[in-house]
Amino acid sequence: MNALSIIDKYYPEDNELKKILLTHSRSVADKALEIAARHPELGLDTSFLEEAALLHDIGIYLCDADGICCHGTHPYICHGYLGALLLRREGYPLHALVCERHTGAGISLKQIEEQQLPIPHRDMLPLSMEEKVICFADKFFSKTRLDHEKTVEEAFRSVSKFGEEGAARFQKWCETFL
Repeated sequence: MNALSIIDKYYPEDNELKKILLTHSRSVADKALEIAARHPELGLDTSFLEEAALLHDIGIYLCDADGICCHGTHPYICHGYLGALLLRREGYPLHALVCERHTGAGISLKQIEEQQLPIPHRDMLPLSMEEKVICFADKFFSKTRLDHEKTVEEAFRSVSKFGEEGAARFQKWCETFL
């Protein structure tokens, strides 16, 4: 699979949005690969890690987020499952799961229902170790400050805004991946 050719298909213009996507995704991929190198005992599939990390945010163009040059019609929280739909159509169901499950520290069905989120009603929690590593790595990089890697404390504060459930998952990942 060539992740960059898939990105080019959905982001054909060399514009600010594509730059944001590529820079952010490369940072996430590099962090995920760094974790894999530091933890060989996890037996992570590094090829998959890199591909899926590069593609995890492919659905952002479908969402409305002016601050990162996204002018789609869906709320930003939809970017994960929308990206998953794209990658399933491309024939990459495992990469699609990363898209769907990386938002926040994963989103449970309970959270979706309680918060009345405009996304499909099912658990969207990272299950495979690769999904967890990419979700974790993603928390260290925003799309608005591309040159900044968050500290663990900054990433934890960011995740904590969305509830105790995600904060607890992030804390467990810190113990496993750092």
